Amino acid sequence: MKISGLHHVAVICSDYSASKRFYTEILGLRVISEVYRAARDSWKLDLEIPGGTQVELFSFPGAPPRPSYPEAQGLRHIAFSVEDLDGEVASLVRQGVAVEEIRVDELTGKRFTFFADPDGLPVELYEA
Repeated sequence: MKISGLHHVAVICSDYSASKRFYTEILGLRVISEVYRAARDSWKLDLEIPGGTQVELFSFPGAPPRPSYPEAQGLRHIAFSVEDLDGEVASLVRQGVAVEEIRVDELTGKRFTFFADPDGLPVELYEA
């Protein structure tokens, strides 16, 4: 197998409108397409991360919650690279998003922080 990159990360949300607003207005991801799938009573929103990777945002009525804390097995979080960590944290705080203290990765020396999406999914900003 020869993997050439990451294509997308899929997120199932409990409140589609709140998550759509969070990922587009607060995180600034660009909408590629938005489709309502009547047979599933479900929305699918494709969002572009600069560089070509995507976030797929889904709504599925009655989807069970997934534990995030304490750390559960499975996919842990989604991480975005940023150039100006301090500026991005300040922007999130201005928009009412609670952000953890900035930490330093002891292996790489790079700075990072975490916050949560509307469903409590951990989101990381990692300074490039």
